[in-house]
Amino acid sequence: MFFFDPLYLVFALPALLLAFYAQFKVQSAYRKYSQKSNWRGISGLEAARYLLSGAGLGHIRVEGTRGQLTDHYDPRSGTLRLSPQVANSRSVAALGIVAHEVGHAMQDAQAYAPLRWRTGLVPAVNIGSWLGPILFLIGFLMQAPSLAWVGVLFFAGSAVFALVTLPVELNASRRALQMLRTAGLVTGEQEIKGVKSVLNAAALTYVAALAQALSTLLYYVFLLTGFSRDE
Repeated sequence: MFFFDPLYLVFALPALLLAFYAQFKVQSAYRKYSQKSNWRGISGLEAARYLLSGAGLGHIRVEGTRGQLTDHYDPRSGTLRLSPQVANSRSVAALGIVAHEVGHAMQDAQAYAPLRWRTGLVPAVNIGSWLGPILFLIGFLMQAPSLAWVGVLFFAGSAVFALVTLPVELNASRRALQMLRTAGLVTGEQEIKGVKSVLNAAALTYVAALAQALSTLLYYVFLLTGFSRDE
């Protein structure tokens, strides 16, 4: 059966290895710099409110969320959500994570186009990410290439979403570092290095997500074009 095809590893393995490496870098950077206190002794929650106020976004709600490294900004409700480990931490890592999410809030307030595109893609991607592979599988097994191609098109939304996400995240990280410097929340090479390490590691996970989506998409296309040649 095609989903046990060893050839899939040719497409997927490099992206999978990159994903494992990205997760290792995230955990490593977070573990290291979550143990280093920032010089101001400010918590993640305090930093969030300080940075939001400084950006003229004091109206943004800051709420808690469960889990570790689940911090995010929700543009649909205009809410910044922080995990307990970040909200209560007075570490360099917490500052980087919080500033990154405040960067997303700034993007939203300024109608940053890639963020709007990504938000608009969410409903379609939520459907296409699971429906696409199902349609592809049915079409491939039933030797109905037209249906399989429909599945590919549905799944392609995931690759487009990952592609649009990358500039959104990189821009938020640039904003984060600039905000922290301007606000004087990080000073000295060691703190700046720590923030950069956390942000760069997080950015790598989005590169890996794009690589995974593209590798799977290319595998689907490879199978279908080979199927067409066989016919």
